Amino acid sequence: MQASSFLGAALAPRQGSGSVAQQRGTLQTVCVATPSRPPTSNKPKRSKVELIKEGSDFLRHPLMQELVTEAPNISEDAVQLMKFHGSYMQDNREQRTFGAGKAYQFMMRTRQPAGAVTNQLYLVMDELADLYGNGSLRLTTRQTFQLHGVLKQNLKTVFSTVIKNMGSTLGACGDVNRNIMAPPLIFKDRPEYRYADQYANDIADLLAPQSGAYYDVWLDGEKFYAHTMENPKVTEDRAFNGYGTNYEGSPEPIYGPLFLPRKFKVAVTVPGDNSVDMFTNDLGLVVITNDAGELLGFNVLAGGGMGRSHGKATTFPRLADPVGFVAADDIFHAVKAVVAVQRDYSRRDDRKQARLKYLIHEWGMDKFRSVVEQYMGKKFEPFRPLPDWEFKDYLGWMEQGDGKLSYGVYIQNGRVKGEAKKALRNVIERYELPVAITPNQNLVLRDINPSWKDDILSTLQAAGLKDKSEWDGIEALSMACPALPLCGLAIGEAERTLPDINARLRAVMDKVGLPRSEKFVVRMTGCPNGCARPYMAELGFVGDGPNSYQIWLGGSTNATRLAEPFAERVKSKDFESFCEPIFAMFAAQRRGGESLGDFTARVGFDAVRAFQASYIAPAAAEKLPKVGLAEDVYGALVEAAGKAGTTPEAIATEAIRKHLNL
Repeated sequence: MQASSFLGAALAPRQGSGSVAQQRGTLQTVCVATPSRPPTSNKPKRSKVELIKEGSDFLRHPLMQELVTEAPNISEDAVQLMKFHGSYMQDNREQRTFGAGKAYQFMMRTRQPAGAVTNQLYLVMDELADLYGNGSLRLTTRQTFQLHGVLKQNLKTVFSTVIKNMGSTLGACGDVNRNIMAPPLIFKDRPEYRYADQYANDIADLLAPQSGAYYDVWLDGEKFYAHTMENPKVTEDRAFNGYGTNYEGSPEPIYGPLFLPRKFKVAVTVPGDNSVDMFTNDLGLVVITNDAGELLGFNVLAGGGMGRSHGKATTFPRLADPVGFVAADDIFHAVKAVVAVQRDYSRRDDRKQARLKYLIHEWGMDKFRSVVEQYMGKKFEPFRPLPDWEFKDYLGWMEQGDGKLSYGVYIQNGRVKGEAKKALRNVIERYELPVAITPNQNLVLRDINPSWKDDILSTLQAAGLKDKSEWDGIEALSMACPALPLCGLAIGEAERTLPDINARLRAVMDKVGLPRSEKFVVRMTGCPNGCARPYMAELGFVGDGPNSYQIWLGGSTNATRLAEPFAERVKSKDFESFCEPIFAMFAAQRRGGESLGDFTARVGFDAVRAFQASYIAPAAAEKLPKVGLAEDVYGALVEAAGKAGTTPEAIATEAIRKHLNL
């Protein structure tokens, strides 16, 4: 694919001075990158979703018509548009009845920049879950709510209620910018965190769809304004079109009538804080301040993404690369420029190849940077030096720096339900607390007066919400996607089975002598799309069939190194026998405080597989046939086993196999 050619049925031209648009002369852009040969004979191929978007009147039709029918579901065309409004149609596979067909329901996802949730909105979401959902709230890995189990006839009530209580679902799904991640605003006395929160909200506004379709669908055209108005600089910079980023006169000045080829994900953080899994995002921004805490600008990274497909080598997870530094005054223009490159140059014929990571993989960073600079109107400055990254879990008690406390509550796989849900509502309502959702699916209670601490803690613990110190370290770091029975893409379990698997992993670790304090990052998804980011885990499970998983190893605790596929189709019933040799090798051969991911990355998969193949568990060795050895040979064997971090039985078995050509 050569992205220099834009052919096909013309759409509104974009204007610019000295811009990419001017360099194209009178050629009108069509938001689709196509091969350069032949120049005019064939129209570019586009996926079905692209045609649906083009004919939708900016996401209105046929969704508006489908929502008022008596059917429990909506058409496939309407389903594609519904995503942009923040909802997926789902089929509860476990509620199907014979002869009745699919059990249709809807999942609604909110937009919560930086995971911030007002007290009012939390209480409304909690109530909606009981009145119209399945009784639970789901905290996502992008710091939002998901409400499952909403029936079609209740959608308008649920959506309008969220909107009128200062919430939004606009752009939570679909081919637009998704929820913008940032560390929860806990440290009120640290200006860099305030900037991260501010710009997460500003960029969410900058890239929000503008056509008004959202209000036409859910509020019958009534535009509902929040108490806090958009930053005037966001409004000004969105309208600026000096370098060809905008569609002049369009209801969607940045997205145009076709929106983006695929979803676009942004994270904003501060130097050293990688709670947001920065390198998994299409666009990452790192706040850079001076010694006085004044904002200078942002380091920019681009090209991350987790999604892939089993058996298709052309799809793969990828980490974001450094692009450069941008001064604070230019950051909105830089964001628009990156989005414009994704919009105009990424694939629209093949959705599996449409993410920004594939464009950067094909072009290389130098070409990508150059094209972004044309849309931005200036060059990036050199990337500023950064400290080492660290994963922060935001669990437990934290000083806010303003005399108040925050308390991070571990929520198992992000599912708020049962007595825990009641207890959380109790304290959040009683003390009028705002909250924040973390990128690890947990909940932070904010602005706590120290005198409330004991009551809050006792209330939560009575409902089974244990303190961070009481959770197993493996469990507290783990994440899973919802998977079965609701997700239509899931081919295996995740959320419902990971707690048991974590306990089984701990039992194996105990068996090989690893200390109870040992922990590493475990993540599980029911399909290869990677919503719980398993490709960054030290031990990742990716569903590849019923009760069957791909095993990924080698990610890092601070989420800066990509894991790699280690084994295919490992049955869940075999996890103990599969993992025991790996854990035994790790226990025997690790260096100092080396983590599991660092260890497997250092020794290499060939060494791990060789050890796994020759491993004989101590309990199994006692039952094997015995062979007598000379004392000096046995002594040497024991010494060699100790140096190799294995057992004498394993070395002896391997040596005999080689000798006998077995």
